[in-house]
Amino acid sequence: MVSIGLGTAESQKMMLEQMGDLTIINVTPKQNGQNRQKLDDAAISNMKSLPHVIAATPKVTLDDYGCTVKLYAGVNDRYVASWGTVAAIDTKALEKMGYKLLSGNNTTQSGEVLAGEFLAYNFADSFRPEGNNTVDRWSGEMDENGNPLNPPDPYFDVSSATMTIEVEADGKKSRFPVKSTGVLKEDQVKGYETSEGLIMNISDIRKILSAVGTGNQKKTEYKTVLIKVSDITKVAEVEKAVRKLGFTTSSMESIREPMEKEARQKQLMLGGLGAISLFVAALGITNTMIMSISERTREIGIMKSLGCFVKDIRLLFLAEAGAIGLLGGIVGGIISMILAVAINFFSFEGPPALENLAAAVIGGENITRVCVVPPWLLLAAVAFSIVIGLGSGYYPANKAVQIPALEAIKSN
Repeated sequence: MVSIGLGTAESQKMMLEQMGDLTIINVTPKQNGQNRQKLDDAAISNMKSLPHVIAATPKVTLDDYGCTVKLYAGVNDRYVASWGTVAAIDTKALEKMGYKLLSGNNTTQSGEVLAGEFLAYNFADSFRPEGNNTVDRWSGEMDENGNPLNPPDPYFDVSSATMTIEVEADGKKSRFPVKSTGVLKEDQVKGYETSEGLIMNISDIRKILSAVGTGNQKKTEYKTVLIKVSDITKVAEVEKAVRKLGFTTSSMESIREPMEKEARQKQLMLGGLGAISLFVAALGITNTMIMSISERTREIGIMKSLGCFVKDIRLLFLAEAGAIGLLGGIVGGIISMILAVAINFFSFEGPPALENLAAAVIGGENITRVCVVPPWLLLAAVAFSIVIGLGSGYYPANKAVQIPALEAIKSN
């Protein structure tokens, strides 16, 4: 029962992790108020000094300034992406912020960018006829989570491509050549640009905004700041501290906390059902020990006549009760483990395969198990069974030592 509850918690955790980094907090300035705080470099410095904060970086996007973006690549701008998200962060903090590279290296020089995981599929081939000029990554088979399996290759390798960003604002267009140095892993919590956009240095995006007349290179107030927290359990605490500084926060905590609460409630419910079974088992052990005493009354009398201490007789019956609990715990643990593995094995999509057996036992990446049986649960189950056995055997053992020796010897 507990393993099913743990399986529910594991599946919920995996679902949240697929949404992105759960330790990221999005910080934005308050929209109004007399004591409105500026979200500038000084504020970011204060956030970095907060306990449990690993890193913090401003995030600036061209969308924030009403800019329309087109991307071009290839000879004579052959490949065109009619839309895309261009964002900028402090790329020196890329690794600390938890951004992951699928290929290439981090951008370090001016004019270098990092491409989103699926950006290449946004490009259309202008040399091909309309309707047959794009690569559909969703055209193949899907996995159990709805993600494409072995999608077709895009028209070009975006990890090392030279591209041109065309920015339009207030009717004014400007073009900026950039060089891609790597591809980011998609993380929707950090932003859509990790999926189908570009990330560049803060200084580069300021130059772009200044060129189209919508920004000032010297302006240091930001609309969004990302904070990386050391542990998911500290997110709520850091959010509270940031709000005290006068800013608005958002994170996956608002989703994670209710889901964890629901998982705990399910675990308590399943644990309660298991407790009923344990209570019935305890009554069975107690009944077995009472029957054993009634059948061995003469033996008890002989032991007393031979000078056995009362505590030794009590210990004998407690040891038997503990042994019953130990054996029951071991046998029950083995049976439960076999059932849990079988349930996991046959719950996987597709026909049963031997290669899924290991995943049914220990799990794996993107593997959702119905039952999760960690080693500590097996050990706890056996230890708890021994305790139940000892507790159930205490009354019969205490009753055994109270039988007078003469009466016990006369018993048949």
